[in-house]
Amino acid sequence: MIALRGKVLVADDEADLRSLIAEVLAEEGLAVTTAADAGTALTALREGDFDLVVSDICMPGPSGLEFLRQIREEDPDLPVLLVTGQPSLETAIQALEHGALQYLIKPFSAGDLRAAARRGLNLRRMAALRREALDYLDHHVPEVADTGATLSRAIGSLWMAYQPIVRATDGSVYGYEALVRSAEPRLPDPGALFTTAERLGRVWDVSSAVRSRVAAGIRPGCRHRFLNVHPLDLGDPRLYDRAEALAERAGQVVLEITERATLGSIPDLRGKVLTLRDMGFRIAVDDLGAGYSGLSSFAALEPDVVKLDMSLVRGIDQEDVKRKLVSSMTTLCRELGVLVVAEGVETQRESEVLTELGCELLQGFYYGRPGLLPEALETIPTTPSLSAAFF
Repeated sequence: MIALRGKVLVADDEADLRSLIAEVLAEEGLAVTTAADAGTALTALREGDFDLVVSDICMPGPSGLEFLRQIREEDPDLPVLLVTGQPSLETAIQALEHGALQYLIKPFSAGDLRAAARRGLNLRRMAALRREALDYLDHHVPEVADTGATLSRAIGSLWMAYQPIVRATDGSVYGYEALVRSAEPRLPDPGALFTTAERLGRVWDVSSAVRSRVAAGIRPGCRHRFLNVHPLDLGDPRLYDRAEALAERAGQVVLEITERATLGSIPDLRGKVLTLRDMGFRIAVDDLGAGYSGLSSFAALEPDVVKLDMSLVRGIDQEDVKRKLVSSMTTLCRELGVLVVAEGVETQRESEVLTELGCELLQGFYYGRPGLLPEALETIPTTPSLSAAFF
């Protein structure tokens, strides 16, 4: 297991417990700063650069919950573990509402503290890597049409192309990503289609049509489908309707939620994701490294899969910065128990480097272009997965 590293701020008015928490974390190699009250802790936070906060809820002066609110104003991505000896439903709800990573109830074991700290520090590292990747990559917004009639024609002419996702170990097919296409010449690709739908407030209409078409192509025994979910779809009641055709096939579907849009404004994101999991869907974070969603949203998603953005993948065999970023991400994902897909693979050398760096699954033109899926392929039994427990 990878050793912990980073700086931790511990705030607790009980001197013995404060010292014990600090001792346990220091034994893990962490640099620990302590404070006996929230005011002192907030001053330390503003003067230092911390990777994790462990705070008691009941302290003299500002409470731990007030301290948490102040932390969120300073740093929305900083993981906070809240500790209490007097648990209540109300404080637990408030803790989650204000982005606490975990709620530890006294007495807790040193093992529980270590595990919670490891999870928080890993998520902090992931947030930093995402910001670093975003700084490295360039982004372009496609030109789009903006008329309702054009969008309606596009929705009526939607069809799905499928691109294989293969195992890095032997190149065998693991599943297929469903990619929406349109016969409308002004909106032929997903970028133009959804940007127009956003402007016209019709994302749900487009996404509902896409889900229906994907569901129609899923039959017993076929390989799993990876399907993009627009962040606005998380507010559509139809996504959670168990009578919908796609919901009835949830066990064969991985929902990809893009990193390219902020998820922080979605009410009860954690609850929505839990509902989708309860329905049988698996969750993937798409475009990892190209987006700007914060730590709290990544923690709420707790993805089963992450897909590295193709801008990190292209030319990785020739760029040290990309190799270092991807190596860090794959190492961290293994620590979190998350499966990694590298998309946008176009050459044999890219494939070889990505495999060496620990990407379990690969996707891109080198393995197959998106296209209609022949009916014969649908009934071929899948070979045992390199991560059979995932599916």
